[in-house]
Amino acid sequence: MEGEDQRGFVTEAPSPIREYHHTDRDAVVALSLRAWAPVFDSMRRVLGDGIFAEIYGEDWRLRQSAAVGDVLDDDAMRIWVAEEGGEVSGFVAAVMRSQRVGEIEMLAVDPEAANRGLGTRLTGVGTAWLREQGARLAVIGTGGDPGHAPARRVYEKAGYTGLPLARYYRTL
Repeated sequence: MEGEDQRGFVTEAPSPIREYHHTDRDAVVALSLRAWAPVFDSMRRVLGDGIFAEIYGEDWRLRQSAAVGDVLDDDAMRIWVAEEGGEVSGFVAAVMRSQRVGEIEMLAVDPEAANRGLGTRLTGVGTAWLREQGARLAVIGTGGDPGHAPARRVYEKAGYTGLPLARYYRTL
């Protein structure tokens, strides 16, 4: 449903967010690959081809598809999807790591739906669930490379505090 903002401009209604269903699997995997393509391009530029290949193999899409599938199949995960026009446009997965600590394990927004606050909304849904489960601390991780800058903005906007870390790689 559309509305008007305070200036009278027509605005789009936010995408509905609902619980994940196993029939969403292929759409979630596909959107995650589209969403993370710029991230993996950035990682290749930062790390160089040799280190990148050691970490992600011949085709990062194969490893990432498997990683997303593992999350989707994990019964401990709580997963939500956003929809636009009947199509899955984003997802978030959260899990309790202990009685007091929860984690946003994965988040992806389709590039076609980016820059409209959907990542922040999905992060909020996952964070709220962690709070409801009794978590006193919520954790989320991302990279420090340029390709992860949009993710860092989303997490900061959602109230998370970043801790810069350094991880060094060397091929042998």
